[in-house]
Amino acid sequence: MQFKDVLVSESVKEQLLNQVHEHRISHAQFFLAQPGSQAFATAIALGQYLCCEHPTDTDSCGECPSCKQFAKLSHPDLHLYFPNCTTKSVDKEPDSIKLAQRFKDFVFKQKYNISINDWLVALGGENKQASINIRDCSHIINQNSMRSYQGGYKIYVLWCVDRLYHAAAPKLLKTLEEPEKQSLFILISEKPELILSTILSRTQLVKFPRLTDDEVTNALQKEFPDLSDEEARNIAILSEGNYPQAVKIHQDDTDQREMLTQFDQLMHCVVALSRQNIADCRYEETQEIIDQIVKQGREYQKQFISLTIRMLRNILMTNTRHLDMVKATAYETGILSEYRGIIQLKQASLMTEECNKAQLHIARNGNTTLILTDLIFKLAACLR
Repeated sequence: MQFKDVLVSESVKEQLLNQVHEHRISHAQFFLAQPGSQAFATAIALGQYLCCEHPTDTDSCGECPSCKQFAKLSHPDLHLYFPNCTTKSVDKEPDSIKLAQRFKDFVFKQKYNISINDWLVALGGENKQASINIRDCSHIINQNSMRSYQGGYKIYVLWCVDRLYHAAAPKLLKTLEEPEKQSLFILISEKPELILSTILSRTQLVKFPRLTDDEVTNALQKEFPDLSDEEARNIAILSEGNYPQAVKIHQDDTDQREMLTQFDQLMHCVVALSRQNIADCRYEETQEIIDQIVKQGREYQKQFISLTIRMLRNILMTNTRHLDMVKATAYETGILSEYRGIIQLKQASLMTEECNKAQLHIARNGNTTLILTDLIFKLAACLR
């Protein structure tokens, strides 16, 4: 992976390249990513640049043996760590090394546009609490005590470090503070609030800004040449700087449509209950929808709650004169029109608060059938 192939703000590339040119590379860096950003690809590009045999001022050569190994994520001095859990093939004591090839295949399939939700689905761990565990930390410590295979940098990429198991995190503190020479630790996360402050204090922050509409538009037209300028820009606006989301919108993602249909059906029940119209709430159908959501796994459930929050905001915005602020697809717009004028500001605020609570309870392994059923009644109470 070369810098020229990474979809990221030019300011980030310049910041990383200046570190190398000025010989002030921090041995531990925290990449604060945005949803959909290519922070992982950027970490690989930086590692490839540091290990390249014939680098230019702006990029790795892409042709030397080291670059070719990085292109396959198989360089012996590149060490990848990521959330993992038991699977059908690894039924006990999972770690990143055992699942390394599966993770690499996932990265290549997704063209480096990776997210934790997609990874857990690929791993079959939607209903499990995947983490970077204590075995991974032991591997990192042991590996760092050894010399690099090719005499250059040793690159450690910890993707979704917010899922670093709480009992394992302290094991890394000394290694992050005093690593062996020519070691580079790159910690990646979208949720710094979930990371121990003692971990963050030992790293240098690199912020990834959201992609601009122009950057997403250009990337879409490069990948999908048939897209017109207007179509690409409309999709870019809807994606809010999240390129993988932009691709899904363009491809009319089936899961997204299914989720929107489920939202519509559940909101129909919420409105009926708020009006005390029990006959119209179709409670049995509502329970079937909840069962469908539960079967999809916890990550899907959390995504559904996030979509509900976004739709509530858009419903509220349809009540105003600023319809240009409603960011929705044509399919979403059709659903939004059904609820225009029903939800006011105070109600939307209360409903959003209940959704946030439900999402928190799901993340803490609560009974999702009860949580979602309870949410329906609470939303109806807010609306009433």
